[in-house]
Amino acid sequence: MEAINRLPGLPSGSTLELKALNELRGLPSLATFCAPDSRPAFLRSLREVDYFTEIFGGIRLRSYQRAVAHAVTRSVLENLGHSIVVMFPRQTGKNLLQAELEVYFLAVFSSKGAEMVKFSPTFLPQSVNAMQRLETALEANRLTRGRWQKSAGNHYKLGRAHLTFLSAAPESNVVGATASTLLQLDEAQDISLEKYDKQIAPMAASTNATRVFWGTAWTDQTLLARELRAARAAEKQDGQRRVFWISAEAVRKEVPAYGNFVDEIVSRLGRSHPSVRSQYFGEEIQGAGSLFTPQRMGLMQGNHAALHCPQAGKVYAMLVDLAGEDEALRNGPAENGLANPGRDASAVTLVEVDTQWLADSLFHRPRYKVVCRYQWVGLRQAALFSQLLDLAEHWLARKLVVDASGVGAGVASFLRDHLGERVLPLVFNQSLKSSLGWNFLSIIDTGRFQDYCSQSGDAFGLEQSALKTSFEQQLLACQYKVNIGPEKTLHWGVPEGARDPGSRQPLHDDLLISAAMTAVLDEQDWACPVEPVLISAADPIREMEGAFK
Repeated sequence: MEAINRLPGLPSGSTLELKALNELRGLPSLATFCAPDSRPAFLRSLREVDYFTEIFGGIRLRSYQRAVAHAVTRSVLENLGHSIVVMFPRQTGKNLLQAELEVYFLAVFSSKGAEMVKFSPTFLPQSVNAMQRLETALEANRLTRGRWQKSAGNHYKLGRAHLTFLSAAPESNVVGATASTLLQLDEAQDISLEKYDKQIAPMAASTNATRVFWGTAWTDQTLLARELRAARAAEKQDGQRRVFWISAEAVRKEVPAYGNFVDEIVSRLGRSHPSVRSQYFGEEIQGAGSLFTPQRMGLMQGNHAALHCPQAGKVYAMLVDLAGEDEALRNGPAENGLANPGRDASAVTLVEVDTQWLADSLFHRPRYKVVCRYQWVGLRQAALFSQLLDLAEHWLARKLVVDASGVGAGVASFLRDHLGERVLPLVFNQSLKSSLGWNFLSIIDTGRFQDYCSQSGDAFGLEQSALKTSFEQQLLACQYKVNIGPEKTLHWGVPEGARDPGSRQPLHDDLLISAAMTAVLDEQDWACPVEPVLISAADPIREMEGAFK
């Protein structure tokens, strides 16, 4: 190779520049990367992060990654101080791009010096995972392999360039860190605005350092959403791009296999599921509001009738939400309970588990068809246990999901003593209820929860229609709020004080909670059990005895 005086993009005369020149001289031929008459242009191009990454790190960035890399490096190297927002769908190379940018900046600033800080919502596992990715990238790069140092468990150094990884959890102590060159916030949608404004943002203020907010869409109340609006406003003022938002469909054009992956997610959770909308299609969701929209309620409507009793060959499950005994029972109750329609009730939803969907290549999960509902108000625990046991036997229920919280623990325990592992006790807490809500939405959004049609005629039909109406009123009244943070906790239910618009009686969510327990059924093994068959075979000893007679 002809003499190369210096390598653009690296500090002149630095150890890393000399190492880079040696690496280039060691290549079989520059023709691998460019025509002979374009070698000067090739050398100039090495100042670009994507060429640097490919030549020395062996990583070829995709087009949407290159666009981000160019914008970030330009803002940093030219001291533009931009706030850049990057919103990629899940599993599309965001973390790889981050690591390659970090290697690039550590190399470029190894002689000049730099202070860079990267925040994640939690230190374990998010910051730890990010550090492991950086170490892998540093060792894979020809220029930085074996030359970097790590100290204090979260600090990386290459020459005079420094990069520190910190947690943005509310309780973390980040005082004293500086980000005079670059400040990154990964999964910024999970970092609180208060933490950023009071403790993190000042780290870059004195030098107006470039700030990069990485993440996926979530609610319109997150740090990422706020910075997205600010970046778009800045773009309109000076015409310089700061927002890099792509959806799963854009990635599909470049990576067809990713499109197949997203198709599977959509089939399992539904296109309207909040996680699908936000994490794969970059659509913000409201942080609070009505959980069961008209569209979602429409997906729940089936075309089958309610049933008095089980049908041959069908599989059934019981979903039981329990209420405590009314304290007023001590003051003159009715025979088995109170005529008090305003009290919370014990509710049962009977569903047929349609196992034909198990064979579907996309779902591999059942469909649930509501066939009957029951509700009791203020019923004694002993009477309630007897009712539930009779129902389980009447419907030949293969599974019973039972609320075992509080006073329900006793009923659930008695049922398990009598019915064994068919009973699945459910002890509610905020984490479990959040998970139940998210998973119930995925069942609804994929059309796998089907309610019976409104009934008419006999007393049974009128009763089932009334219970269906009560269930729908609870759906309409149900509100939700999503917490900002990595847990994505969903708070949902019928607000205290809500009333039935017709009767003006207080509304509860007993029928709704009971229906949501289908999410627990989704976790069960519904493969059809095979009864053992005894096959009679000939006795070989007797056969031998007969042969010698």
